[in-house]
Amino acid sequence: MLSSALCDRLNRQINLEMYSAHLYMQMGSWCAYKSLDGCARFLSQHADEEMMHMRRLLTYMNETGALAILGSMQAPPAEFQSLTQVFEKIYEHERFVTQQINELVHLANTEPDYSTLQFLQWYVAEQHQEEFLFKAILDKINLIGTEGQGLFFIDREVGQMATRGASEDTTMTASNQAE
Repeated sequence: MLSSALCDRLNRQINLEMYSAHLYMQMGSWCAYKSLDGCARFLSQHADEEMMHMRRLLTYMNETGALAILGSMQAPPAEFQSLTQVFEKIYEHERFVTQQINELVHLANTEPDYSTLQFLQWYVAEQHQEEFLFKAILDKINLIGTEGQGLFFIDREVGQMATRGASEDTTMTASNQAE
């Protein structure tokens, strides 16, 4: 049975993951509006991943007999100055999500709730990957630039990340079904 403190924090994390999905969908819509189709596809795919993170938390709460509560959320920003700003905001947001996960892990360890602590380890690893991914995109933007054809090349590069991610998901699903 989860403590009320852990229930509250897990519910906050569920809602943060939903907000992340909405944020990335909105950013993807902005990219599509700006004809940055590769970035739009990548962000749409990433929004789906954030919803999977939310569902995973919700399922865990249900399995422990706790009530997951979906709250209202503030609308994400819809206007951005540049593609660079989009990815800077994402990186900043992912760092915030990492901080929230770390606080959840600390709470689970302090209580102690070893089952929840074990469950949250997946999120710790996932957040490391998320921060690394978005820092790498920002590094590419800084390396290539967004002037002239630079924006075209960045969009293409990020779009290829979406394609690779989708094919890796398909390969993982096929290999999991074979087991």
